[in-house]
Amino acid sequence: MVAERPTDPVEGDLIARSRAMRNVLALAQRVAQSDAPVLLTGESGSGKERVARYIHASSRRARGEFVAVNCAALPEQLLESELFGHLRGAFTGADRDKKGLIETASGGSLLLDEIGEIPLSVQVKLLRVLQDHEVRPVGGTTSRRIDVRIIAATNRDLMEMVRDRTFRKDLYFRLKVLAVEVPSLRERREDVLPLAHAFVRRGCSTYNCGPCSLSPTALDRLLAYDWPGNVRELEHAMERAVVLAEGKPRIEASDLPPEIAGQVPGDVESGPLALSEVERLHILRVLEKMGGNRKETARALGIGANTLWRKLRQYEGLGRRKRS
Repeated sequence: MVAERPTDPVEGDLIARSRAMRNVLALAQRVAQSDAPVLLTGESGSGKERVARYIHASSRRARGEFVAVNCAALPEQLLESELFGHLRGAFTGADRDKKGLIETASGGSLLLDEIGEIPLSVQVKLLRVLQDHEVRPVGGTTSRRIDVRIIAATNRDLMEMVRDRTFRKDLYFRLKVLAVEVPSLRERREDVLPLAHAFVRRGCSTYNCGPCSLSPTALDRLLAYDWPGNVRELEHAMERAVVLAEGKPRIEASDLPPEIAGQVPGDVESGPLALSEVERLHILRVLEKMGGNRKETARALGIGANTLWRKLRQYEGLGRRKRS
């Protein structure tokens, strides 16, 4: 079972303080024990690749290659060649044999990001790989045996694509043997501040500007913002803040992007916050100060542990309602 305190980060920023994300990582650990295909779903920027890396690192394939490919970034012919490889002379410009990414990842895991963008012609060949555990390069007449774990990720509704006949039904169900939904950042607000601190530490290290912290006002802005771009948006915002802070020991709200810095509790632009929202922000701030320890947080707030648990569950439910 995943611990209540933040887990050891994967890639430095896979934080699981919220119940929603701890549940995801607990499921991911169970999924990692199998070699069956995995389908990761969730909004863009929610951290699907990080979860895929977590699954790989937790599996028996951890010593093998983890290969990631963005299926939306390549045209059809190039995508087919990248995935399956090609033989010399298979098409114009193929002046040598090339091993595909599926074969490169043999013994490890292959992440097919944005799987919904794969053309139907490539879907047929991918289904064959999943069923027969063999890959045939473009221009080849024989297949090669491979041992690879396929992890697919998408922010699209693949079932709707199946109904529209733009995604193969058999491939969808073959990929969905093990399904993991990654929650949006607004559904796991307990993770916002720990993630922000992790990104700040990374930024300070990258730009060699010494340690710095986030001011209370900056923390308030981060908690008040709805994060439509999810973890990716937070990561970029913190990198920007570190650069603009120019080596100062503390990041101020003015160093944040305008759309985030504008979330001022009670100012003339955003209007006064409801009392319930002020309470929510305060509870999350104290939780962060206590390092995620709910018992200590409840004691500092002067409320019962059950009351705190109920309120945190309510905040997670609020995030899910906003999403729907």
